[in-house]
Amino acid sequence: MSEGVEWAAHCCLLLDWMGEDRPVSTTRLAAGFELPPPYLNKQLQALVKAGIATSTPGARGGFRLARPLEKITMMDIVAAIEGPEDAFQCTEIRRRGAGTESPASAFEGRCSVSTAMRKAELAWRKALAEQTLADVRAGAERASPRLPQLIRAWYARH
Repeated sequence: MSEGVEWAAHCCLLLDWMGEDRPVSTTRLAAGFELPPPYLNKQLQALVKAGIATSTPGARGGFRLARPLEKITMMDIVAAIEGPEDAFQCTEIRRRGAGTESPASAFEGRCSVSTAMRKAELAWRKALAEQTLADVRAGAERASPRLPQLIRAWYARH
């Protein structure tokens, strides 16, 4: 999984904690995590395309959440950044090398490695789909109750 997933999830939390009435620029969001703005912008645009964030162009433009954190799952973030494709892609290597001498009937069933990986991925996707960013926010705030105030104070100074 790319680091873009981490960046996107943190930026969604940050947009919520900042609580601003106006869009927040990529440069401003990137500064809070010392991230390269052009690459972060690609992740933010993917969130817009997925309907997680909105984008306002121009000098006073930037990004806002399109819906509350209660309506955004961790799977939404992963799918927006990584795409909907399965993480594991079976290339049927069992049909090569020693497999070339096997009868076609040996390959009628699904590859057992692919089956195991698909089962694990479905469990992983289900777990991510059950966890909203509001759940993540609550966990972060339990660990650090003053976090929202600290975030707002940092951005007020920078």
